[in-house]
Amino acid sequence: MASLTKVFSVPILLLALSSAALLLFLFLSSLSNHCSCPTTINVPNQIPSRTSTAQISSTPEDLAWLKSQLQHNHLRDPPTTPDAWHSLRKGINPRTRAQQLDDLRSFKGISHYENESESGNHTALPCPGELLVEEHHSNYGEPWAGGRDVFEFLAGSARLSPESRVLEIGCGTLRVGLHFIRYLDSGRFHCLERDELSLMAAFRYELPSQGLLHKRPLIVRGEDMEFERFGSNVVYDLIYASAVFLHMPDKLVWMGLERLATRLKPYDGRIFVSHNIKFCSRLGGEECTKRLSDLGLEYIGKHTHDSLLFNHYEIWFEFRRSKA
Repeated sequence: MASLTKVFSVPILLLALSSAALLLFLFLSSLSNHCSCPTTINVPNQIPSRTSTAQISSTPEDLAWLKSQLQHNHLRDPPTTPDAWHSLRKGINPRTRAQQLDDLRSFKGISHYENESESGNHTALPCPGELLVEEHHSNYGEPWAGGRDVFEFLAGSARLSPESRVLEIGCGTLRVGLHFIRYLDSGRFHCLERDELSLMAAFRYELPSQGLLHKRPLIVRGEDMEFERFGSNVVYDLIYASAVFLHMPDKLVWMGLERLATRLKPYDGRIFVSHNIKFCSRLGGEECTKRLSDLGLEYIGKHTHDSLLFNHYEIWFEFRRSKA
């Protein structure tokens, strides 16, 4: 009996293993026939589509979190008088902008080199003191922070994603443009600006201080709607003019719209103009509509957008390209 057991033990074991393998194969096959698992692998870090849901504006949850942090850190309501506000200044040797500028002029910088020969050896990009103390942030009719409000409204309304292309007519010192440059992929923000001081502030201070030189925005100094240097084949997802068209003659505005109409992405692309569109309303409704239609443009409507930080709202007028 012992010999028979030895003879048959190996074949019996092999038979058992074979049966188990067959049962496992049949089980896996039945799963594959009923499984709805995806057959493709999601690749991370792909460029988002135009319908990307990447957050642009602050959400109610964001605001609730911020308010909870103010309460948690026992930060009371801000002072309502200049004296009360300045009484909170506890910085090291605090200075107003005017005092900072005086120091920069008097000492040729805030690091007081003893030898005149050393004073110019440590600055890669010499910057005027007026820019260093950010005087140009006061060149507008509203606080500098309003630039973020404009960006959030326009980027959200035009459903932008990082690969979108944006053209600003009159970007000034980049009060709004900085936010677009930071959000968009490299080289996707273009601007036409005529003012020398604004361009100096943009190139010599804002882009370096914000760490945005690597984004390579195309900012061109030009007059009278000169868009040739942006390339003949560039098509934009958004073109906007913030408080610019109202300072231009109507004839020049219409010239600009004619040149820009074919540079706007058909149907999905948007043109936004702030404050008013007297260049259009002065013609009368029917005549304005006809003139826009001749350019392949269509008026969509009027919008208002509230500021996040201060009691202010802006009016915007929306247009789109109605013909391919």
